[in-house]
Amino acid sequence: MLLIDEVEMLRQVPILARIKPAKLKLLAFASDRMTYRQGQDLCRQGDVGDAVYVILSGTADIIVSSPAGEIKVADVGENAIVGEIAVLCDVSRTATVRATSALEVLRIKKEHFLELVNDFPQVAVEIMRMLAARLSHATAELTAARALNPPSTAQ
Repeated sequence: MLLIDEVEMLRQVPILARIKPAKLKLLAFASDRMTYRQGQDLCRQGDVGDAVYVILSGTADIIVSSPAGEIKVADVGENAIVGEIAVLCDVSRTATVRATSALEVLRIKKEHFLELVNDFPQVAVEIMRMLAARLSHATAELTAARALNPPSTAQ
């Protein structure tokens, strides 16, 4: 795929849509295009957060480990960004991202992603909106689960 095609794909990602094409070209050039097979992990919970992934095509599940085993907490597809929490918060990966189909991604190294966020405050605002929406969704799911199975109170 040509660099210009990657730039066009990046422009489809909502948080990157307003970035100037010249900057997206540099980002695409500095990033690694990678492919994964169905069932293959992009990153695993607990790993070092060294990159962010932009899904160019395909789908993946977001999975967290629990005492009861793996729990699918979300699924993502084309134009989604994953791995940003570990990069932004400088923590280990909070979940595993597993391909549920053939998957093509652009792997953006941590330093390039942080530079992008620093250079373009609107990217930071869009990331905050995306994270707030995820938190709101998670809160609604937790509320619904607790309503069905209230925590017991110790006497």
